[in-house]
Amino acid sequence: MDELTARRATGLWLALVSAAAFGTSGSLAKSLLETGWTPGAAVLTRIGGAALLLAVPAVLALRGRWHLLRRHAGTIAAYGLVAMAACQLFYFNAVTTLSVGVALLLEYLGPVLVVGWLWLRHGRRPRRFTLLGIVLSLAGLVLVLDVTGGMRVDPAGAMWGLGAAVGLAVYFVLSAHETSGLPPIVMAAGGMVVATAALALAGLAGVMPLTWSTADVRLAGTALPWFVPVVLLVVVAAALAYALGIAGTRRLGSTVAAFVGLSEVLFSVLFAWLLLGELPLPVQLLGGVLIVGGVVAVRYDELRRASLPALGVPAPETV
Repeated sequence: MDELTARRATGLWLALVSAAAFGTSGSLAKSLLETGWTPGAAVLTRIGGAALLLAVPAVLALRGRWHLLRRHAGTIAAYGLVAMAACQLFYFNAVTTLSVGVALLLEYLGPVLVVGWLWLRHGRRPRRFTLLGIVLSLAGLVLVLDVTGGMRVDPAGAMWGLGAAVGLAVYFVLSAHETSGLPPIVMAAGGMVVATAALALAGLAGVMPLTWSTADVRLAGTALPWFVPVVLLVVVAAALAYALGIAGTRRLGSTVAAFVGLSEVLFSVLFAWLLLGELPLPVQLLGGVLIVGGVVAVRYDELRRASLPALGVPAPETV
């Protein structure tokens, strides 16, 4: 095995472990929400804790180049406020009334929204596979929401999930901006600091309810102390997930890493089943297959465009 092949193989494993780590967030957060935590408290704890853990690695990666923070302050602020704070807050609100899998599937409509944005804002008309991806994703959305069936999907939860999709779309758009010289881990840590400050201020102002609980949680049918999911949410689902995702993307390239990142949906459904006993209905699983298939089609078109060459889009790292 040559050096390049070994590097890509390592990158693949790092990206898969990162996707699995991100996939635990919904189940861990929901176990806390069911004991009285508010979504705002869960998001603030996750992002704030991860910001502390990534602070030292980010400072080391910056190597005294503080001017980079000033140069990219606007991008970092938007990344923290929308792609991190708003996206995760909307997702955690969605899982209060929807299953973890359904909420994440709604969020993963984000890449389709990016296509619409590029079309409207920059006149970049979608090509054949992208159009196919949009059709598949919209058909999947109809099935996930069971619009024509008898099952009732909470409208508020669905709107929160679609709001998270907007946050994910903003992440993709911001990540495509040129941030020359700014290490990815600095971008992630900087965004977390901004998100933590914004969430804390919103809580102190009474705009966002902040309620914590020390009651035991139930995971995989077992009662556990509240700090177990909190530690896992901060260390595994945030700090470790972001760090490994960044390392994997550097080895694989952004476009390939984006495909691997889609496995987060599968891991999320798997962990929700193992930890919470949740499993989407068959019609929703079919819709999920269509949504993922649609996103794959969009990604494939990006890969073809990149080979011309053109830009790639980073793997999703916002849940």
